[in-house]
Amino acid sequence: MAPLVKVAVIQLYPKPMQPEHNFNKAATYIRSAAAQGAELAVLPEYHLTNWLPKDPAFVGLCDQWETYLNKYKELAKECGICIQPGTIVESHPQEEAEENKLLNVAYFIDHEGNVVGKYVKKNLWHPEREHLTGSGRDIHQVFDTPIGKVGMLICWDLAFPEAFRELIANGAKIIITPTFWTLNDCNPAGLALNPSSEALFLDSMLTCRAFENTCAVVFANAGGPPGSGYAGLSQVVVPFIGPLVRMGSCAEGMSVADIDMQVLEDAEANYQVRADLARDDWHYDYRHSNSDTKDDEDAQVKGRL
Repeated sequence: MAPLVKVAVIQLYPKPMQPEHNFNKAATYIRSAAAQGAELAVLPEYHLTNWLPKDPAFVGLCDQWETYLNKYKELAKECGICIQPGTIVESHPQEEAEENKLLNVAYFIDHEGNVVGKYVKKNLWHPEREHLTGSGRDIHQVFDTPIGKVGMLICWDLAFPEAFRELIANGAKIIITPTFWTLNDCNPAGLALNPSSEALFLDSMLTCRAFENTCAVVFANAGGPPGSGYAGLSQVVVPFIGPLVRMGSCAEGMSVADIDMQVLEDAEANYQVRADLARDDWHYDYRHSNSDTKDDEDAQVKGRL
């Protein structure tokens, strides 16, 4: 019999530029999750600072990234719970450059306070590209954790099914996605057609990704005051069922869900997605390439003809 994994998604309002306040609030939720028997607590993207990169104080706060990472490590050990602390924006000054290099980083901390996984956001939402550096063309790694094989993605990564495909091909069963996704991320043309377009986008994608990859998706989005554009909708999604829990508004809060890992095995037995990915004759054995690698790829194609 496959195990149950109890997961808490925390829909936190990141009070702008107040990391200590936000950490203390997150810690309260995490302690509550541990008291309810949760094995993992997941926080949203940018939960320490909110996303205000043009604020003169933003980079300075990002200098404190290691302080807060250590706080979460201590909290995980104290509570005996795994923590995925959303994302922590890290400032890494470069000797060759005058400006700081900012990375948007997701960590997985086990129940003993050890970092067992780290992921730097790859697919940057276009307003982020001016301020953040992505992780480039590195592969999506899968991590062995106390709750099984886990992959991590961040926010706009959700829009790229290739990311999920890499993770499940490498064995991931649970994919954690901390997010700072707002209703205002839609442009005026889309909002004119459907003011709830981004909510539809999120609900559709999350259910689709769970089905098409026979995996569980743990989605923790930022919450916030009504009327401010925060989407919320944090949820835990599995194939066959869809959302096990879903926070239906932007209000702060926490939901705890039991993921029955047998559901993932049953879904795979039915859809055989992972089995098809593992076949030698799988049709889509490629990675998207830019012009720098086109010559090499052309040569590979000719070699197969």
